[in-house]
Amino acid sequence: MEIRNIEGKLDAGTARVGIVVARFNSFITERLVEGAIDCILRHGGAAERITVVRVPGSWEIPIVVQKMAGSGAYDGIVALGAVIRGSTPHFDYVAAEVSKGVATVGLQTGLPISFGVLTTDTIEQAVERAGTKAGNKGWDAALGLLEMIDVLSQIG
Repeated sequence: MEIRNIEGKLDAGTARVGIVVARFNSFITERLVEGAIDCILRHGGAAERITVVRVPGSWEIPIVVQKMAGSGAYDGIVALGAVIRGSTPHFDYVAAEVSKGVATVGLQTGLPISFGVLTTDTIEQAVERAGTKAGNKGWDAALGLLEMIDVLSQIG
């Protein structure tokens, strides 16, 4: 008897990918979008199969992810944003709700949704994760999405 192993391939192929990105902190989030698109294209994706939707802030990401997931037009969605801690508890509320909201949509719809919303203590940490010292988390989120699209297609 042979064990069946399922592991995703990193091939965008004909995948239809939605990207939802917050405009707030756009000096960070636009770098995340560039990373995500670059990843998809370098893994065989086509520009015409990528849709980018910009929303005001990270708080608005889950409802747009939900709408896109329910449309049937996408094989997977990448959520991108940057929530940077300030001197009020606002960070805690936004970071918690965007992560719960995006996770809930993925679980309810069964559609792969990758979470690339940065939650950092400082602007410097966000800059590092948007393409400098710590790589580009938009790229990482897109790469994870491509793998999950393939894994779920193999499971059936």
